[in-house]
Amino acid sequence: MRSIWAGAISFGLVVIPVKLYAATEQRDITFRQVHRQDGARVQFRRVCTLDGEEVPYSDIAKGYELPTGDMVVLTDEDLAELPLVTAHRIEVLHFAPSAQVEPILAAKSYYTEPEPAGARAYVLFRDALEKSGKVAVAKVALRQREALAALRVREGVITLETLLWPDEVRKPDFAFLDEDIEVRSQELKMAASLIETMTEDFDPEQYHDTYREALEAVVQAKVEGNDVVRPAGVEAPEPRKQPADLTEILRASVAALKDQRAQPAIAAKPATRAKPATRAKPASRAKPAGKDTDDDAKAPKTRSRAKAGARKASA
Repeated sequence: MRSIWAGAISFGLVVIPVKLYAATEQRDITFRQVHRQDGARVQFRRVCTLDGEEVPYSDIAKGYELPTGDMVVLTDEDLAELPLVTAHRIEVLHFAPSAQVEPILAAKSYYTEPEPAGARAYVLFRDALEKSGKVAVAKVALRQREALAALRVREGVITLETLLWPDEVRKPDFAFLDEDIEVRSQELKMAASLIETMTEDFDPEQYHDTYREALEAVVQAKVEGNDVVRPAGVEAPEPRKQPADLTEILRASVAALKDQRAQPAIAAKPATRAKPATRAKPASRAKPAGKDTDDDAKAPKTRSRAKAGARKASA
């Protein structure tokens, strides 16, 4: 894994240098938007709505639109001056019971790895946190944005979960919440009995993405049936080494198939050029003066020319 952030966990006077790694990833087939007729990619360009000109990325800034339609343009200097107290630091604010940090607040999870100098302090903090049964509520700045976070222990590693701010969680506002809906005790007992009957330990390994598997099967069938399109003017990419999963294997298969389809056309070109080269060979033989050719190979030709001259003279 590749670290995305380096800093330190700090609580009280304790400072533990760590690196941060993304703990999750989306395992899905990625598609590109293409022209249905020829399979060519569709480009999306940044165009100014005022003059219709394409805007280079270097000229794009962040803008906050006011209710009046006016725009407040923020420069890189404006953003650089914003105070980020928690930059390169995971600042533990306090500890709380794990159940109080609701799952709806969770945004993204990361693994933390200690630097060699802080390994002992890391293990000490990890063991104490795990034994307490609590989570550490913290603040951290990632990608120029401060976030609330929770530190937990998972499989011997302190994980950091970025959390949504309270005002980012919508309040449930549904009509049935204000209705007086009666539930009979017998129905409640039967529902509780059904839940108890269906209760078992959660093992995430027994679940899989059936939709993604079916989608991969469709793509694989098209690859095997040579139902692929190579847009004009697009060169086949170099095949990747050691595909990591089926998605990568499919991509590598498509690239390899395109290479195979392109090879006959490329191989035919030297053959057509070789014909004129064959007819021009006598000229190439006459060109060498003798220094660049083998003397033994030239000798028979010289003797045969001399005999022909002698015959003409005698005639």
